[in-house]
This record gives sequence, C-alpha cells and structure tokens, in this order.
Amino acid sequence: MTKAISPRARKVRVLATLGPASSTPEMIARLFEAGADAFRVNMSHGDQESKVAVIQAIRGLEKIYGRPTTILADLQGPKLRVGKFAAGKIELVTGSVFTLDRDPTPGDATRVELPHKEIFAAIEPDARLLLDDGKLVLRVTAHDETRIVTRVEVGGPLSNNKGLNVPDVVIPMAALTPKDRSDLAFAVDQGVDWIALSFVQRPEDLAEARTLIRGKAALLAKIEKPSAIDRLEEIIEQCDGVMVARGDLGVELPPETVPPLQKRIVEVSRRLGRPVVVATQMLESMIVSPSPTRAEVSDVATAIYDGADAIMLSAESAAGAWPIESVAMMNSIGQAVEGDPTHGDRVHFTITRADPTTADALAEAAKNIAATIGAKAIVCFTTSGSTARRVARERPGVPLMVLTPKLETARRLGLLWGTHAVHTRDVDSFEDMVAKAKRMALRHNLVKAGDSMIVIAGVPFRTPGSTNVLHVVRIIGDELKGYSA
Repeated sequence: MTKAISPRARKVRVLATLGPASSTPEMIARLFEAGADAFRVNMSHGDQESKVAVIQAIRGLEKIYGRPTTILADLQGPKLRVGKFAAGKIELVTGSVFTLDRDPTPGDATRVELPHKEIFAAIEPDARLLLDDGKLVLRVTAHDETRIVTRVEVGGPLSNNKGLNVPDVVIPMAALTPKDRSDLAFAVDQGVDWIALSFVQRPEDLAEARTLIRGKAALLAKIEKPSAIDRLEEIIEQCDGVMVARGDLGVELPPETVPPLQKRIVEVSRRLGRPVVVATQMLESMIVSPSPTRAEVSDVATAIYDGADAIMLSAESAAGAWPIESVAMMNSIGQAVEGDPTHGDRVHFTITRADPTTADALAEAAKNIAATIGAKAIVCFTTSGSTARRVARERPGVPLMVLTPKLETARRLGLLWGTHAVHTRDVDSFEDMVAKAKRMALRHNLVKAGDSMIVIAGVPFRTPGSTNVLHVVRIIGDELKGYSA
C-alpha cells in the first residue's frame, strides 16, 4: 500500500550521502521520512556490486511513497598521493629540503616517490604542494622532468601514500580515471539521475563525461579546485548542476576565502539557471553527537538564505552515529529559515535577469503574479524539465508542482529548489491541462477550494521547448471527484 506524503514544508532540498550507517532499505526509508529529498552514492568507497542493492532500495521508495526518487552517483576522480617510506613514516622538519622524484625506491626524510608524471610537467617555481589534507606545506624551489625540490614551510609527520594537493597550477590530467569510467558506465546502466564529476579544472574536463553519459543522466560539476574558480562561468555553462565542494576548496585555498567563494558560486549558478548544492562539514559534529553546534546551524542557514537549491550531508548520514537525526536537523533548519519573514528578500539578493525568451518571461511573470494575487501554487507541465528550472530560478514564494510524462525528468528534479515533481500522463488539450492541474494540486494538498493558482505549459502539447501559456486558475468546489491521474 502506498504511503501518501504531502510535499515538503520547505523549498531547499536535502541531499543525504549513504554509507555503512545508512544503506539498508529500512534506513533509507527512515532517512526519506526524516526529510531526505535525494541520495548520494559515493563511488569512492565499496565496490559496484554493493551499490546495486542500495540503488534498488532507493528506487523501492517510489512504490512505498508514490513519489519519484533522486540518485546522485559521485565519482572519485584522480587521487594524487606520494609513495611509500622505508620506515613507513617520517618527520618533515620546517625549513628543511625535501625532494619528490620518479624513483620508486621507498623514501626517507629527504625524498619520496611522486608517481604522477603530469605534475612534473606542470609544476612551476614557488608553487605550493600540500600534503595530508593541507597539514604539511612545501614550496617548490627547483624542478626538472624527474625531480621537484622543495623547502618545507610547515612540517610534521608524513606516512605512506598520503594525499597531495597542487593548488597553484592546472595539472594536465583528465578528470576521469579508468575507475571513474567504469563507475560512470555502471551508474548509467543502473539508471542513476545525476553524475557528479570530481577534479574539474576547466570546462573541457566535462566533455568526456558528457559523451559517456549519452544523455541518460544529468552532469554535476564539483567545484573543488582553485583553477575551476578562474573559469567558473564557463564551467557552469557546460554542466547541468554544480556542487560547492568546500572540503577540497578549504584545503587548496585559505579557509577564510571559502565563504565568499561559496556565495559567488551559488550566485553564478542561480544566475545561469543551474541547481547548486552546498556540501561538506555542514553538521560535522553530528557524526558523533545527536545535536549540532550553533555555528553549524548558522552555516546551513547561510546557504539557505543565499538560495542554494540543496544542502548536503556527507559522513553525518553515511557513517555517523546519528544519520536520522542529521537529516531531521537539516529539515528543521530549512523550515525555520524559510519561515523567517525576511527569507524571501534575502533569497532575492541575487538578481536573476530573464533571458529574452517567452519561457523566461513567463517564468518571471508567474512569480510576480503569484505574489500579486496571492496564488497558493504554480503548476508547470514539462517534458525536459527546462520550464521547471526557469521557474525555480526565480525563487517564487509559493510551491512549484511539476507535472511530467517522463519519469527520468521527475527524478532529476529532486535537486531543484522548491520543486514537487509528479510523474503523470501527458495532456492533450487546454481544457485537459487546466483540469489536471487543478486536481493534482488538490490531491497533493497544495490548494483548496477558493484558492488561486498559476498554470504554465507549452502549446502544442508534447513539444519540448514550447512554453508559451500562463493561465490563472481558481479552484471551485471538490475537483477530485471521479478523477484518476
């Protein structure tokens, strides 16, 4: 029996990462009921076989709750690491000289192998090398094709295979590794809705992933490299969505620069009409504690006030002791912030100017008309989802119901601000459109008798990109009688 759930009482979406603490069908269902709108499957951990059951469990929610589910597969990307040490671990002394080279011999306190030839070709004098998530800092003093000589600026312990970050240069490496290509093919075959691409440095990095996806999923670019910031607008124009990956950004850049960069990425993404996810350490303390710090709550609230489409939990829901409570807290923060009377004004600090198209003009008009006449909902009919994205970009103050005959479209919209997507039969006439819009809005508790709502669609019907109709509807009487979606 289907459990009916009304649309969320908030517009920001909650993206929950699944992992050891939250991969059973029972836990996934509890996360959904607590407020998770979409689920992230991290391809960095575990094998592909273990992901099959997780993906099936997420899809199983559709039969239980009668609502499309949204799955994001997050690719690992290249992982830069140093080699091994003869003693397994060394101590780098501040001020000392340390060399990274191509020699596979186990290292010591003076040198270690760096098994990434691309770095030797790209490195420049005075560039920084960050080790072990930025805990150690090296400054390049000399280099050639086989050696990079550095001065240790910040020392400390360094053990086998620790990670390396190179923030000051663009490394000529593909964003997709052989593992990523295999994981991407697997994820597409499993029917996931979004593919998240790591290690994006240039807009060109998105091309191979786009080709391999073959239109079967949406492409999300993770902004985690300083070089991506330099070409931010170009990258965002080439993808379907964006993630502010604050963890790696905070390693490669001074931490105090991350908040303004977050605001800039959110602003540009909104202006260009791409869904934007803010991620990493949002409720980090809830990995071990049943309640967050006040600073964490303020951090989440800031992302919501900025108008982010989605806020993401990582280890909090994947491996922490309180996954349900973490999702419920995100849900509560979203409701509280959006209940603030100033929320609407703050969200519209970002100016989203309509493009000179009929569809954009109608999306902007829908928001303004809804505010003027006190409409309770906007209902849009779409095949590709583009109409929904245009309306959501305007951040209307009322719920946005999206009716689509394509299940794939309904699923992808799970990361889009304020959207309640419904997979339903298409309409054949203007009268059918109005009747279906009324009855579906009533069925999903968005309106009641006496309310007004706005309907947006394209005529002729079943023609993608033809949005050209805006109609104001008033609900009269019980429109549900005798109706079947």
